[in-house]
Amino acid sequence: MISTLLVANRGEIACRIFRTCAGLGIRTVAIHSDADEGALHTRVADTAVRLPGAAPAETYLRGDLIVKAALAAGADAVHPGYGFLSENADFARAVRDAGLVWIGPPPQAIEAMASKTRAKELMGLAPLDAHDVGPADLPVLVKAAAGGGGRGMRVVRDLAALPGALEDARAEAASAFGDGEVFVEPYLENGRHVEVQVLADTHGTVWTLGTRDCSLQRRHQKVIEEAPAPGLPPALTEQLYALAERATRAVSYEGAGTVEFLVADGRAHFLEMNTRLQVEHPVTEAVFGLDLVAEQIRVAEGHALPAEQPAPRGHAVEARLYAEDPARGWAPQTGTLHRFTVPDGVRLDTGCADGDTIGVHYDPMLAKVVAHAPTRTEAVRRLAGALERTALHGPVTNRDLLVRSLRHPEFTEARMDTGFYDRHLTALTEPAADPYAPLAAALADAHGRSRFGGWRNVPSGPQVKRYERAGEEHEVAYRHTRTGLAADGVRVVQATEHLVVLEVDGVRRKFDIARYGDQVHVNATALTALSRFPDPATEHAPGSLLAPMPGTVVRVAEGLAEGTEVKAGQPLIWLEAMKMEHRITAPADGTLTALPAAVGRQVEMGTLLAVVESK
Repeated sequence: MISTLLVANRGEIACRIFRTCAGLGIRTVAIHSDADEGALHTRVADTAVRLPGAAPAETYLRGDLIVKAALAAGADAVHPGYGFLSENADFARAVRDAGLVWIGPPPQAIEAMASKTRAKELMGLAPLDAHDVGPADLPVLVKAAAGGGGRGMRVVRDLAALPGALEDARAEAASAFGDGEVFVEPYLENGRHVEVQVLADTHGTVWTLGTRDCSLQRRHQKVIEEAPAPGLPPALTEQLYALAERATRAVSYEGAGTVEFLVADGRAHFLEMNTRLQVEHPVTEAVFGLDLVAEQIRVAEGHALPAEQPAPRGHAVEARLYAEDPARGWAPQTGTLHRFTVPDGVRLDTGCADGDTIGVHYDPMLAKVVAHAPTRTEAVRRLAGALERTALHGPVTNRDLLVRSLRHPEFTEARMDTGFYDRHLTALTEPAADPYAPLAAALADAHGRSRFGGWRNVPSGPQVKRYERAGEEHEVAYRHTRTGLAADGVRVVQATEHLVVLEVDGVRRKFDIARYGDQVHVNATALTALSRFPDPATEHAPGSLLAPMPGTVVRVAEGLAEGTEVKAGQPLIWLEAMKMEHRITAPADGTLTALPAAVGRQVEMGTLLAVVESK
């Protein structure tokens, strides 16, 4: 029996595994980088071990340090979570060789399926030869052989772009997984990403625990997932189960795993088998009434699964909350998460808490929010409502995008596919702030000033304040009167520092206000209070290229220097933030007149990287 378990991971998944361990009476051990010293997963574990001598982004890839930490803390088992080393056969062997229980499949199963190229060969498929790709093969997808999460992937629609895509994908895959191998496969446009959850024991029993639809993706990384996948014909569903079981038995698999497919034109195309727990596993847990982490532990302890698997019940939908700005190329965001509360009635899996700092070293996912209900319609409505009422004070997030996505007719009618955001992103990210939010912010800020002489017996002009939201400036005016604060077009029923109540056309509306420096949150609307006098230091010359997020300069285009002629759209600089690479391109044809960026330089959002003077 396992008594103490170390999780070789961080954040949300570590906290989620610790929660199950607590219910099973298993002591827990967290590991952490220096950047994660005070992270939530280190606070909720019984013991935390610092991994020394590694950069924050590399810490959780150091299998040797993790095994030493497990032994030092007295652990007798290791759970890899997902990502990082979860599909690394050498790490699994090292754990076993140290006399520890590995909560995962056998190393040989990981080797057979962790490389997507070898997995395809095992299923009788073969990737394209990058040297033989021709116009008839386009579009194609360049894909990392190891890892997942959308990293190391590039869609290529023009043969001239293939060499650059291969180079970029190799660099990103090497950074994220320590393995730069990539391959090329046909890219099926507008298919559905469907997967099957499997669970196998050491006695020959294999469960196929339903389907999941994960079609809503950005950068080939899932955003909204649900179970079961809606609208699949029964014959196709049975085919998916059969293929998933075939892949599972082919490698003598043990534990929880996922077999992924692209469904197009009524056919299932095998993508890969993930030999680990998936981020989206909670929707399967909700539908089947299971704790997959508990099942993983029981399998690792040698227990047999019942011959008959549980029956599904209802529908579940999960949304991933990211600290990112979908309207600016999904740019990751950093800063202090001042407040994060989710309404009752939904499941929250998170590695963050109020006051935590969202840094640049790791994936920007803040949490997963999951709703379960008897029907899909009810589950979708419940999740959208919960997200809308969630308090998220801090960095920009994708929360509004998630709410709009869940309410989009294409999603509610289950007509979505992997091209959903290609078609709808612009409309889904159009600013739609509450028009009265800036006024409410101004009235809350003005609260109490009338007690110290705000009102004057002689009429004067109104007070004016300016706020910015999503790049748009809003100016509002209000007045101090004998009876309190007033504004045109509304009746101010109440105005305090944290609550403003306005009556608009006879309808009362309540606004909860929270302020952190110049950042103001009014219900679900985030505003930035603007100074009356612009700061000249923040102004930049035309053609200035600014860092869209905090990160590290990892590449500068070869031969680039002041005086270089550049073309519009030409890649100039590569930033790495939260394990993703972001290209900075020339905005127009012109001449590079300044290049402060240098490889290895750490930059904050808004840092000047280069200046291109247009022709």
